[in-house]
Amino acid sequence: MKNIKEDEKLNVLNHSCAHLLAHAVKHLYPQAKFWVGPVIESGFYYDIDLGDVTLTEEDLPSIEKEMKKISKSDKLIKRIELSKQEALDMFKDDEYKVDLISRMDENDTVISAYKQDDFIDLCRGPHMNSTKAMKYFKLLKVSGAYWKGDANNKMLQRIYGICFENEEDLNECLREIEEAKERDHRKIGKDLSIFMSHDLVGKGMPMWLPNGAIVRKQLENYIYEKEQKLNYLHVYTPCVGTVDLYKTSGHWDHYKENMFPSMKVDTEEFVLRPMNCPHHMLIYGNELHSYKDLPIRIGEFAADFRYEASGAVKGLERVRCMCQNDAHLFVRPDQIGDEFKKVVELILDVYKDFGLNNYKFRLSLRDPEDKEKYFDDDEMWNNAENKLREVLNELGVEYFEAIGEAAFYGPKLDVEVKPAIGPEVTLSTCQLDFLLPRRFELTYVDSDGSKKTPVVIHRAILGTFDRFTAFILEETKGALPTWLSPVQVNIIPVNNEYHLEYCNEIFDLLKENNVRVKLDDREEKLNYKMRESVISKVPYTLILGDKERDAKTISYRLRGSNETFNLSIDEFIKKLSDEIKNKSL
Repeated sequence: MKNIKEDEKLNVLNHSCAHLLAHAVKHLYPQAKFWVGPVIESGFYYDIDLGDVTLTEEDLPSIEKEMKKISKSDKLIKRIELSKQEALDMFKDDEYKVDLISRMDENDTVISAYKQDDFIDLCRGPHMNSTKAMKYFKLLKVSGAYWKGDANNKMLQRIYGICFENEEDLNECLREIEEAKERDHRKIGKDLSIFMSHDLVGKGMPMWLPNGAIVRKQLENYIYEKEQKLNYLHVYTPCVGTVDLYKTSGHWDHYKENMFPSMKVDTEEFVLRPMNCPHHMLIYGNELHSYKDLPIRIGEFAADFRYEASGAVKGLERVRCMCQNDAHLFVRPDQIGDEFKKVVELILDVYKDFGLNNYKFRLSLRDPEDKEKYFDDDEMWNNAENKLREVLNELGVEYFEAIGEAAFYGPKLDVEVKPAIGPEVTLSTCQLDFLLPRRFELTYVDSDGSKKTPVVIHRAILGTFDRFTAFILEETKGALPTWLSPVQVNIIPVNNEYHLEYCNEIFDLLKENNVRVKLDDREEKLNYKMRESVISKVPYTLILGDKERDAKTISYRLRGSNETFNLSIDEFIKKLSDEIKNKSL
C-alpha cells in the first residue's frame, strides 16, 4: 500500500478530501464542530464533535453521498490568510478552533483557512483548487478519539478515509485493505482460538488459549533445540527485580518511562522487569570465570513487562506482557566477531526454516549529540560500532545505518522483515554491550592472570513469541505448517454408527505416534463437519468410511485441496511423521 503521507500529490489530495468530508458532515449535522483532520500514511481522518449524535459504520454511505454531491458541484477552494484576532473572531463560537488559535504566536505565524462554498476551516494547506478534484474516495471506519489524545478530555468521533487520483488506485487500495483484514492476526487468533483478552485482566495482557499454547510451545521447542546445539545454557529468573537492580544497570535512568510503577514490599522496592539482562549479569557474576570458559551463552524464555499506551496495544503484536526468546553472550573482545557472526547465521537459518526472504538489516547507531539518551563514552561507542560494521562487511550482508536508534548501552543490529501486508516489522535483534559488564563489575581471569571485563552480546532471534506468532499467523492466514498447527489431523467418520470404532483405532495410532489429532464424532452431517475442518485450517482431514475400514487404509484431504488421497495407515503415519520432523512449510 502506498504511503499517502509521503506522496506529495496524494498528500494534498487527501488533505483536501478531509475538508470535503468535514463539509459534508456540516451539511448533514449542522451542530458539528471539528478538531483536526490530518493526512496519515493510510489516508486521512477528521476528529469531530457531534454533540449527542453517535455515528456508526452504517452512517458512512450517507456522508459519502453528500461528499459526492459537493464534489460534483465543483466549488472553488480558496486560501484565506488571517490575523490572530481575525481568526478568533471568525471561529469565536467553536471552542476547538479557539483553543488552536490561542496557542499560536501571532508574531511569527500566518494563520490560514480554506473556504469552499459555505464551509471554512483552519488549515496550513496546500489544497486542490476545486472540490471536483476529489472524485475517487472512500470512508473506511468511525471510531472514538479523545480530544488532544488525553483520556481526561471529551471523546470525539474520528472518521477515516482515503482518496486517490483514479478509480483503479482506489480499488487496489480497497483490495489491500480487505486482504489486511483477512490477515489480521486478531481475527485469525479469535477464529482459531489462539488467544483472547479480557478487560478484567487488562489491556495489552493477552491470554494464550489451548491452541495458542500449543503453537507457542512448539516455537519454544524449535528455538530451544537450535540453541542447545550451539551450547546455550538456559535459566529461569524472577519476573521482578528491585529498583536498585535497574539503577545499577542504568535502565532506571534511561528506560523508566517504559516500565511499570514500582511496588514497595516490606523494606524493598520492586518493579516488573522490562528486560532480562540485569538478571543474567548477576548469574554470570555468581561464579569465577577463566578466559577459557568464554564464551558463556545464557538463554531464557522470559516474561517481561513494558508500559505501552493503551491506544498502542494490539493483539499479540504490541503487548504489555511478553515472552522473549532472549539470550546474553559473555565473550572476550577477540571473540566478538565470531560470536556476532554465529548470531547472524542463526537468524538466517531460522528465517530459511520459516520461508522468510524479504528482510533487511539495520545497523542502529547512537546519535553522538544526544548526551541524555546514550551513555557518554566516545571510545566505547566507536569501538562497538566499528566491530559490528566489520562483521557485517565480512559476512557480505547488505545493511543500512540508522543514527539515534541504538540502545542506551550499545549499537545493535535489527532485522526488519516485510510482511505480506503492512509496514516492516522488527523481529530479531543483536546488540553489542561494553557498558553493563562494567556496571555489574563482571570479570574473567585472562591468560596472564589479570582480571578483564567481558563484552556482552544481547540477542533475540524470534524476538518475542507473542509478536512472532502474530507475524506468522498473518503471513500464513492461519494456515500454519503441519509441525506448528494446534490440530494436525482431523478424523471424520462417514457414519458414526458404522465407522466410529475404526476412527477410534486410527485416532489411538496417531496419538501413539505423537500426532496432534482430533476426532469429530458429533451427530452432524458429513459436509458440515468437513466444512468446519476447512474453516479451522487443519492440515489433514481424514474421511473414513466402509472402504477405508475394510481395507485398513485412510483417505485424506490436504488443506486447500478438494482432491482425496488414499494410503495405508503405515504410509500415512510415515508421511506425516517425516513432514513434522523436517518442519516442512
